[in-house]
Amino acid sequence: MPHFGLIGRRLAHSYSKVYFEEKFRALGLQDCHYDLYETENIGTIRDFLKRYPLDGFNVTIPYKEAIVPQLDDMDPVAREIGAVNVVKVHRAADASLCLVGYNTDAPAFRDSLLPLLQQWHREALILGTGGAAKAVAWALRRCGVAYRFVSRSPEGQGRMGYADAWRAARQALLIVNATPVGMYPDVGDTPWQHPEVLTAKHLCYDLIYNPSATRFLREAALQGATVQNGLDMLHRQADLAFDIFFAPKP
Repeated sequence: MPHFGLIGRRLAHSYSKVYFEEKFRALGLQDCHYDLYETENIGTIRDFLKRYPLDGFNVTIPYKEAIVPQLDDMDPVAREIGAVNVVKVHRAADASLCLVGYNTDAPAFRDSLLPLLQQWHREALILGTGGAAKAVAWALRRCGVAYRFVSRSPEGQGRMGYADAWRAARQALLIVNATPVGMYPDVGDTPWQHPEVLTAKHLCYDLIYNPSATRFLREAALQGATVQNGLDMLHRQADLAFDIFFAPKP
């Protein structure tokens, strides 16, 4: 019985189980299952897989980078980004495991962003510096958009603090929230404290999809900005993950 799942710290916001199980039913894969696994520590993934013999799994906040040292291999995109959100589990005849990591966040974000880009979206601010932010950066490089990370700890090249970001937003007309701030159940929070600087030329993209309109997006829309949540990206990355899970064994 093929079994898949999502591993993360807090998963009450996640639509992944619903999306995958609806896809399984639509394709007639009645024996496939997808479950959510909340854990306070990613620990040793092989011990986890002894308790839960998954054939593949997705990884979400805050483990997209922490999982990397435990993998046997990664595809080129995941290796370049340094973060993984999909793991395919290969089992040998002797029951040993080979874990291969992929990043479907990056191409999914790129494909959902491209129809929204205008000629004036030449610079971007990425809110956050974790695995999701690195996937966003990969996509922006391929779209020809310059970017800077905005961080609470801004030390390092290409980073700035939140106190300076609102000034940079006068030039950077694309703002991407790659943090969990504003995600259910903390729907009153926002990573962006200066909506008054946003304009009709701004594109504000929030990777969060629950709620469908975060406070960040609602306030941006009131300023006339174009807004996009992460639901389309979720569906695209899940479809790519599905293809990985069901790819023939090499």
